[in-house]
Amino acid sequence: MRLPSEDRDLSPLTGWTRAHWEAVADHLLTSVEPYATDGFAQYRLPGPASRAGVVSDGLEGFARTFLLAAFRIAGANGSAPGALLDRYAEGLIAGTDSGHRYAWPALTDMSQPIVEAASIAIALHETRPWLYDRLAPDRQERIVDWLAGIIGKRTPDSNWVLFRVIVEQFLASVGGPHEPAEIHGGLQRIEDWYTGDGWYSDGPGQNFDYYTGWALHLYPVLWARMADRTGPYAARLSEFLDDYQHFFAADGSPVFQGRSLTYRFATVAPLWLGALVDATPLPPGRTRRIASGALRHFLERGAIDGRGLLTLGWHGPFRPMVQSYSGPASPYWASKAFLGLLLPPEHPVWTAPEEPAAIDTGDVTVALPGPGWLLSGTRADGVVRLINHGSDRAAKTPPDGPPDPLYTRFAYSTHTAPQFGETPPDIVERRHVERIARGTSRHGDALVQVVTTSVVDGTTEVRIHEVTAPAGHLVRVSGHALADTRPPTREVTATSAKVTRADGLGSSVTGLIGFTGAGVDDRTGADPFGPCSATPFLTARHPGGTRDYVFLVVLGADHVTG
Repeated sequence: MRLPSEDRDLSPLTGWTRAHWEAVADHLLTSVEPYATDGFAQYRLPGPASRAGVVSDGLEGFARTFLLAAFRIAGANGSAPGALLDRYAEGLIAGTDSGHRYAWPALTDMSQPIVEAASIAIALHETRPWLYDRLAPDRQERIVDWLAGIIGKRTPDSNWVLFRVIVEQFLASVGGPHEPAEIHGGLQRIEDWYTGDGWYSDGPGQNFDYYTGWALHLYPVLWARMADRTGPYAARLSEFLDDYQHFFAADGSPVFQGRSLTYRFATVAPLWLGALVDATPLPPGRTRRIASGALRHFLERGAIDGRGLLTLGWHGPFRPMVQSYSGPASPYWASKAFLGLLLPPEHPVWTAPEEPAAIDTGDVTVALPGPGWLLSGTRADGVVRLINHGSDRAAKTPPDGPPDPLYTRFAYSTHTAPQFGETPPDIVERRHVERIARGTSRHGDALVQVVTTSVVDGTTEVRIHEVTAPAGHLVRVSGHALADTRPPTREVTATSAKVTRADGLGSSVTGLIGFTGAGVDDRTGADPFGPCSATPFLTARHPGGTRDYVFLVVLGADHVTG
């Protein structure tokens, strides 16, 4: 991929400008074209099918790249390169023709096409003057008929309720069939999940992750924009962004936590959204610095393969982190990151000089009462750590299955990931986290109860577990796993363990009270950050009753390169 020359006067921290975003969008859209079916109704990218099957996956390829094309087209006032308008207009016509060989599947209860219909509706709205409005009435009617299949259909009780809101609002805008009660009902449902401070749970329970930004803020705000309505959504987004800006490392990496992480730089969508609707506390130069930093981070680390396709993984391909609903085109929800192209080239978000993120100028510690998290970012190494006392996704986890490590770990970061595959549990399998106070939570089962308190200072967390359990239980705690192309180095003593990566980043645990053993858990192929990973851990045999276990968790270095 050829990128424009960097502009260090306009963007002294990343060098990236609007031209870079346009070049990446054009490269992604050009690269998927060879995988289009006849008539461009589906894009069948190479790779294993999702649980929804190859036809649904092909629709996903159309819908998610159409979203990217729409932002590119609208941002260029209808004159985007590459005949995008003709290509996607042809795909719409073929996909909604029930007699076409590659026609789209109907919208049925709980089906994946419901998700894709929302992307198509947004794309149609944003390109309407150049695409939908220029189609013949019979072709418009076919599109409306396919989208109207969503009316009355059941969805999971999660961010999915907003897909119907978006689709039916587009239908309303073009005079198509819709149910105002369903639009209102979807918007009302998310009110039950709002926890304050700009945060939503993704459905009932404590399901906190990036869906707050790239779905539960995105769709209501875009609905308000489509419907020319107001509501609490812009104010909530602004409040959310005041904290969310701190989720990104100095090198652009987002905190690795939650599901669907293969969407990668979709994490920056709410940053652009805030600028788009004038609902952000961030200066425009900081918005661009954080967003460009994230996009550049992934492009420089293999997110796009030699064919120009987004892979299923984090940096490069990594199948273990892929959810069953993800097919080859699933990563193209990353298209949401290009919302900024809807802002005209003369908008301050593109013309103002880049401004440093908070982590560029000093250490950052932020408490997030909504999800029950603490954030700690350190300027010296550019790392951001997330301490978790609130998210567990227990309501979405099968009762006979293990807890989800993407939600139930005590700590996450921008530079490390939980290990995928079978790993020994820490303390006790966490199925439900009860928040007690900021930095304190309780969890356990019928035999074991654990109250955990975290105190954070820069690179270091003091973690205290008050454990109540029968005698003989093994108490095991671990630090952050580090991964690299080669095994990290290790240092182990009786009650401490440390692993160090080649670039100088170190992860350690040091027992202060209660621990009697230490070690390092080595893995191969279990970590999206590299093939060789190592996790420091501490152990003790519980004497029975209630006892405190106190230890230090450290993740940091004087300087981390790359």
